[in-house]
Amino acid sequence: MEKTKSKDWYLSSFKAIQESLNGSASLTTNGKSATPFHDIRKQAIARFEKIDFPTTKNEDWKYTNIAPILNYNFTPVAGAEVSAADIEKFLIPNLKTSLIVLLNGNFSPKLSKIHLESNGVRIESFRNLLRIEPDFILEHFAKYAQLENGFVAFNTAFADDGAVIYVPDNTIIDNCIHILNVITAEAENILSQPRNLIVAGRNSKIKIIEGYHSISENVSLTNVVNEIIIGESAEVELYRIQNENLNSFHINRTQAEQKKGSVFTHYSVSLGGRIMRNDTNTVLDDENCTANLYGLYLTEDSQHIDNHTLIDHAKPHCQSNELYKGVLNDNSRGVFNGKVFVRKDAQKTNAYQSNKAILLSNEALVDTKPQLEIYADDVKCSHGAAIGQLDEDALFYLRTRGIGKEEARTVLIRAFANDIFETIENEALHDYLNNLVFAKLK
Repeated sequence: MEKTKSKDWYLSSFKAIQESLNGSASLTTNGKSATPFHDIRKQAIARFEKIDFPTTKNEDWKYTNIAPILNYNFTPVAGAEVSAADIEKFLIPNLKTSLIVLLNGNFSPKLSKIHLESNGVRIESFRNLLRIEPDFILEHFAKYAQLENGFVAFNTAFADDGAVIYVPDNTIIDNCIHILNVITAEAENILSQPRNLIVAGRNSKIKIIEGYHSISENVSLTNVVNEIIIGESAEVELYRIQNENLNSFHINRTQAEQKKGSVFTHYSVSLGGRIMRNDTNTVLDDENCTANLYGLYLTEDSQHIDNHTLIDHAKPHCQSNELYKGVLNDNSRGVFNGKVFVRKDAQKTNAYQSNKAILLSNEALVDTKPQLEIYADDVKCSHGAAIGQLDEDALFYLRTRGIGKEEARTVLIRAFANDIFETIENEALHDYLNNLVFAKLK
């Protein structure tokens, strides 16, 4: 396959920096890697060289042209200088959290505030844990997020830092854990590639918030991969807030693996960025699992947001619920491709999927493709999609009650979006997300 200029750039970068990658790239005398971890990196860069970044010729990317991303050569930046005051505006008021701060994808011990509530809980830098407990990282790293596209392979090859969260069996974490990813202002064309690993033991409970923000208006690329292992009867809630600047590019892959009786609930809120792509996948790999995927995206100007989800019902007696909503203005474009896959042995599956979008301008566009692929015969599955504009009768009703046109419009949009947030029990987090939506609509 012919190399793109960006591909050549990153292949050259890998060769140049592999000796400096965190303690795991040294070569033995026979040319082999000194550690198994770097062997995985080398396999990933070989895969990246073979497949390159995706194009619109790839079925899963046919509505998302990443050519603007390839116009830049992005570079990692370490050692960023950021103060606590700089990140305070990205924190969630009145919410008790353990805070993990990643600056351009690199762990900041100075800004992080980690509180361990129970014995055995680990909240750690990926880089640090790879140094002191490499076997734990190797047990899970690159075992779930497959190298099926160039961005995942790219992240895996350059994996160096991020967050690792481990919750032992029978442990409940009361406070949220906030992973705050911040793109700093030191340079142009910053590349941030956090690699996050979350392992929830049997009967454990945990709530995690991922936040993505920018300090400046500089162009940047965030390419993140999350691997999540949810043990038997464990419950994991993940809230993902993407609010980087409108010059940024953002690619995300979240891959969850669920064991018997587990519950995975994922909220995705996408507000910032020029081109955004979210791949959210979960495998219900034993009986009586539940997966809940909720998403909200608000776009303006020429923003492009692509949400791809895959719920893989691999075993019987499982259920999934999926609801994604979008509000698009100006010349922005949205994509939703949600696939529910029910395998032959996954009898008694109950799956629900819905995607709805409101277009606020004649130029805004949505491509929606809800999918059911069913190989079992004793299931209850449904899906649907609806795209339209604000209800003129409802607008007229509000205006007859003395509400101005813009305020009435905002009221209806917030009511439309509220379905995504109504199941959030934490009041501080619920209010914060509502306020983000309100600020975006101003």
